[in-house]
Amino acid sequence: MTMIQIGHARDVADNSARRFLIGTHPIAVFRVGDELYAIDDTCSHAEASLSAGEFDADELCVECPLHGSLFDVRSGVPRTLPAFEPVRSYRIWVEDEQLFVDYSA
Repeated sequence: MTMIQIGHARDVADNSARRFLIGTHPIAVFRVGDELYAIDDTCSHAEASLSAGEFDADELCVECPLHGSLFDVRSGVPRTLPAFEPVRSYRIWVEDEQLFVDYSA
């Protein structure tokens, strides 16, 4: 496990998404209340930013802004076509108001 501090808990508003970089690698972080989810920010079907897509906090999914595939923010698994490959998901947590992810390249 490689614990990486990526930002502050306040950086992600409730029911929203935010993009963070680990080096040059983009990670999308989603918040619903006190729950946080982290997945790769790049759609597995097309080079689109998932954090820029529409986030459905009730269904815990995000829509790729380019082709409309829905991804589960808990697992990174696509729910609809055209994407069929999952994106990587990461364990994320808050410690002393800092956001951390379990990341290994």
